[in-house]
Amino acid sequence: METTDVNVMPHLGEKAPAFEAVTTQGKIKFPEDFKGKWVILFSHPADFTPVCTSEFMAFGKMQKEFEDLNCQLIGLSVDGNSSHIAWLRTIKEKIEYKGMKNIDVQFPLIDDVSMNVSKLYGMIQPNESATKAVRAVFFIDPNAVLRAMIYYPLSLGRNFDEIKRVLIALQTSDNFGVSTPADWRPGDDVIVPAPSTINASYERMANKDEDITCYDWFFCTKKLTKEQVESKLGK
Repeated sequence: METTDVNVMPHLGEKAPAFEAVTTQGKIKFPEDFKGKWVILFSHPADFTPVCTSEFMAFGKMQKEFEDLNCQLIGLSVDGNSSHIAWLRTIKEKIEYKGMKNIDVQFPLIDDVSMNVSKLYGMIQPNESATKAVRAVFFIDPNAVLRAMIYYPLSLGRNFDEIKRVLIALQTSDNFGVSTPADWRPGDDVIVPAPSTINASYERMANKDEDITCYDWFFCTKKLTKEQVESKLGK
């Protein structure tokens, strides 16, 4: 991968930028090494910092939950591998926080001292810091397409239940051809794609399908049980 000084922003719906990197779990070639899996690539500003420590403990605790969703976690900061390893060892051996302890982080953490990957994914935001990556989260599907991304300032710790919810919602949209409304959780009604014409929408409203609720011609939902959603997660 060539070094770049341009802090580009990746685009939704396009292939995730490719790179090779050294990590705490060995060398990786992204996205080739993760074909067929969802990937959550996320950055943190620095090792041995309090907000980042709380986040890595949360991700480490939830790692199996993401694996069950066919999702690989990959972390990144602009620190080197030796710093990463020492920090993760400290987390496991010394830190107890909110009932979490002995957290063994086993997913790869990228050494990005060069900031090549950070710049490739727009993680360096100069008004936050020119030398640290902001807290970014990228959701990449099994076809290596970037499906969602969230950026946070350095001071704001992420909500990991929300990160998992986004992954589940993306998989549900793909599995059932639906959209998910505000605050959606598995078991809630989902949004039915609108027909191609207004007349078709009104016809659907008149049909009184017991599984479909229409609030107006452009806004209809249908039932999708939690069991239906969960039966296809990770597939």
